[in-house]
Amino acid sequence: MPHREPIVVISLGGSIIAPPEGIDTTFLKAFRRLLLARAKKGTRFILICGGGTTARNYQQAARSIVALTRDDLDWIGIHATRLNGHLLRTLFRDVAHRSMIKDPTRKISWREPMLIAAGWKPGASTDYDAVLMARQYKASVVINLSNISMLCDKDPKKYPDAKPIRIINWKDFRKIVGSTWEPGANLPFDPIASKVAEKLRLRVILANGRDLKNLNKILAGKKFVGTVIGE
Repeated sequence: MPHREPIVVISLGGSIIAPPEGIDTTFLKAFRRLLLARAKKGTRFILICGGGTTARNYQQAARSIVALTRDDLDWIGIHATRLNGHLLRTLFRDVAHRSMIKDPTRKISWREPMLIAAGWKPGASTDYDAVLMARQYKASVVINLSNISMLCDKDPKKYPDAKPIRIINWKDFRKIVGSTWEPGANLPFDPIASKVAEKLRLRVILANGRDLKNLNKILAGKKFVGTVIGE
C-alpha cells in the first residue's frame, strides 16, 4: 500500500465545472487525470463542489417569478452543488467513496483515495462545509479553486489599480470580505467559513481552478500563483 499523505481538501467552484456556456468536459477530463495521478502517489482528496452558475441561474429564474425566502434560495443552491457533486463522484467512481457526503459534521470511515461532498443545509456555504470537513478529517489546508487567480486589495473589475495579494492573515482577509454571507454571494471565500478557519488556524489557498499546471504545483509543494490565507 502506498504511503498516505495528509488529506487535501479541494473546494471546486461550480462555475469551473459548469460555466455559462455548458459543462466543461475538456477541463473535467484533465482535472480527472491530474487527481488520479496524484492519488497513485498516495494523496487522498476531499473534493467538495460548489453550485456556481447553475445555482445562480436557478435562483434568478425563481426569484423573477415569485418572492423567495433566504432558505428557498439556499436550497436551490444546495441542490445545484449536489448535482455537480454527483457528476464528480461518477467521474471518479473507481477511486471515490460510494456515497456523496452531504453532512460535513457526520464523520465516516473511508479508505478510498477520494471523498466527494456537496452542499449541506441553509446558511452553510460549500466553503463552510470545506472548512468543517478539514476539521473533521484533520486536513491542514483547503485549496479553493475558482475563476480568480489571486486575491486583490479591491475589485480589479472596478479598479484598474487593484494590487494582487500573495499572503494575508485571517484578520486582514476578513476586513476585505466582511462578516456576513448571502445565498449566491460571489466572494473569494465565505466570511462565516473564514471565522472558523481562523480559529482552526487553517491555511486556505485561493487559485484559478482552470490552471491545472498551477494546481499540480500546489499539490507538489512547488511555487505557484495564488493567495495563501492564514500564514
